[in-house]
Amino acid sequence: MSLNVFGQEMPKTEPDPPKNWHQMDLKTDGFYGVSLNQAYQFLKGKKSKTVIVTTIDSGIDTRQKDLASVLWVNPKDVKSNGTDGAYDGYAGDVHGWDFLGGKGGKVDYTETTEEVRQYYKLKDKYSSVTTAPPGKEKEYALWQRVKTVYDTSVSKAQAEIKDLTVEVNVLSATNYYIKRELKLQSDQTFTKADLDKITTTTNDTITQSKTVWESVFTQIGENTNNAKILKDLTEYYAKQNNTITPDLDARARIVGDDPDVNDGKPYGNNILKTPDASHGTGVAGLIGAVRNNGYGIDGVADNVRIMSIKAVPNGDEYDKDIANAIRYAVDHGAKVINMSFGKKISPHKDWVDAAFEYAAAKDVLLVMASGNDSKDVDANPEFPNQNYLDGSKTDNVISVGASGPKLGDKLAADFTNYGKNSVDVFAPGVKVTSIDMDAEFNTEDGTSFSAPIVSGIAALILEYYPNLSASQIKHAILESATPLTGVQVLKPGSKDEKVDFTSLSKTGGIVNALKALQIASKMKGERK
Repeated sequence: MSLNVFGQEMPKTEPDPPKNWHQMDLKTDGFYGVSLNQAYQFLKGKKSKTVIVTTIDSGIDTRQKDLASVLWVNPKDVKSNGTDGAYDGYAGDVHGWDFLGGKGGKVDYTETTEEVRQYYKLKDKYSSVTTAPPGKEKEYALWQRVKTVYDTSVSKAQAEIKDLTVEVNVLSATNYYIKRELKLQSDQTFTKADLDKITTTTNDTITQSKTVWESVFTQIGENTNNAKILKDLTEYYAKQNNTITPDLDARARIVGDDPDVNDGKPYGNNILKTPDASHGTGVAGLIGAVRNNGYGIDGVADNVRIMSIKAVPNGDEYDKDIANAIRYAVDHGAKVINMSFGKKISPHKDWVDAAFEYAAAKDVLLVMASGNDSKDVDANPEFPNQNYLDGSKTDNVISVGASGPKLGDKLAADFTNYGKNSVDVFAPGVKVTSIDMDAEFNTEDGTSFSAPIVSGIAALILEYYPNLSASQIKHAILESATPLTGVQVLKPGSKDEKVDFTSLSKTGGIVNALKALQIASKMKGERK
């Protein structure tokens, strides 16, 4: 996350798309959304059944006006007044569970990456070894992979920390001058539109400060404010700094369990709103924010209950938490699970694979973000993924790449991961607007936002066609994506290399809610 904070060097970018572009229709509106209005026209007069959707994410703002009425409520714990009404080890899990929680309401929300954790765990054993000790071949192979990824991550973090230090300092200073000029209180914010109020000034500092912030808003988008930009930047700084100087004791100190022992014992707490819950709140909003209430945004699905599971910190998730989160969601009635996270090393992939298989056995659909590293995940897998260690596969997983708002060479997001065999379909993920914590809004880029749009469509299908299996819903979604043969796009991560859009995923297309529902309506239900 690097910004050019010296505005005069910034090229002009295209204006922001409409806030709801991801729901629009290409033919009607000119934006390559998922044709959601047309989907609802198709559903007119049909009755729906409530579907439970789980977000395994960074938490959620349970009081967000656009979400409060659509949160899942655990019938066994809602009246237990914080005690364990279900006698399952999860006390007070009214709206979900926090697998990063500990005693006294504490939460381990600042973590480092998996490669850093594994590097420090293994380096004393293997840093001076050149061949695998007998019986340790598997662990030594992991060490070699860890070392390579660790070196790359640390180099990147060191370079970015350097730039970020300058950026944070410049933005903090200029933020002060802009707020003073606009006569704002310390807790007030400003947007790009507010900068237009600064018209004539002979003060060079004010002029330069305005130029800097105009540049930043141009890069990030107009649907945000100074406080959000500074918060995101300082969070990212902390994340990169935690790669170089990690707090390796946080897990033991706060959660108190051993992440390398998956013994089935309950752990965590019921705290879902933490300082880093913006991401999970936005994801939940895209899936099921209350529709047509004149507030916030309209979610994709109109009759869902969102179960929130916190298992993703500001850093890499633990395999143990993800495996247990999936099992918790399945056991508590979820039919669709959204997973907007990923990492480069998975020391306990077998645990996560087993949880994927458990979800498949219970007919639960898993929707995953493909990741934001502009890389071919066929060649360089991210985790979790749908290729199990034993070579098997289940048919209940969808991996989603990110697409842009316009048909053209930028249709594939510059940052998105891709893969003809590993990514199933693309969905809107560039400048997508959702709700945020504390009645705020957030416009973001990321496959993290593409996945919940697909999860919302999956839930919508199941609402109106409740007899369809997870596999059938998956295939309706995949078949809805028309292969864009002949559409040349910039290869993610490249400034000039172009590829055919169909080379980036299995379907070669972008999900379409209307077509998915039309396909689903003709299927004979196989749900057991």
